[in-house]
Amino acid sequence: MIRKIVKIDSDKCIGCGACAEACHEGAIGMVDGKAVLLRENHCDGLGDCLPSCPAGAISFEERETAAYVASEKENSIKENNCANSPGVCPGSMVKSLKREPSSCKGSYVESQLTQWPVQIKLVPVNAPYFSGADLLIAADCTAYAYGNFHNDFIRNHVVIVGCPKLDSVDYSEKLAHIIAENDIRSVTIVRMEVPCCGGIESAAKKAIQNSGKFLPWHVVTISTDGRTL
Repeated sequence: MIRKIVKIDSDKCIGCGACAEACHEGAIGMVDGKAVLLRENHCDGLGDCLPSCPAGAISFEERETAAYVASEKENSIKENNCANSPGVCPGSMVKSLKREPSSCKGSYVESQLTQWPVQIKLVPVNAPYFSGADLLIAADCTAYAYGNFHNDFIRNHVVIVGCPKLDSVDYSEKLAHIIAENDIRSVTIVRMEVPCCGGIESAAKKAIQNSGKFLPWHVVTISTDGRTL
């Protein structure tokens, strides 16, 4: 079957092992000091290994390969953390988050959103609000997981959001055009801790690189229980 899978450029690989450590499926290993895709059928194509590579040696490709099969490592995670999980991806694992009642119940939190639309697939490449903007690229779930998202992240930013797993698209090309064709001052990437969010981080980093611009940027990771990691 034809599906998306990671590709490792051995010439660029510096042998740090970061991708092998980041691969929750155990599909990547180290052979003779280089990263190698050992088990194609265990690669889910979500790319949490991509942002871990400091040398840019990992990319996506679509080609004929074996169907995806969850590894023993992934199945073990599923069994230990979520016996009733609807899927094999850690981002789909069911969990209950117990919280104490908020003392701020009933208080109004004003929106900090200053533009529309916000979805990466819908936002135009050229829009007046991009001029001089501090750009926030966020995974869809972050605003729901992090309670003070508007004040801590959206405030004074132009925000665009997406989910590469659900949209099944590589955002990097459009993001590169947005950064290249507008006066973007900085980029903040906010993602969830789950592996499938590696796709939005890698797309944003690739976009910055392909834009030909040198911009200040940083990544913030949010846990599923709403903490910054």
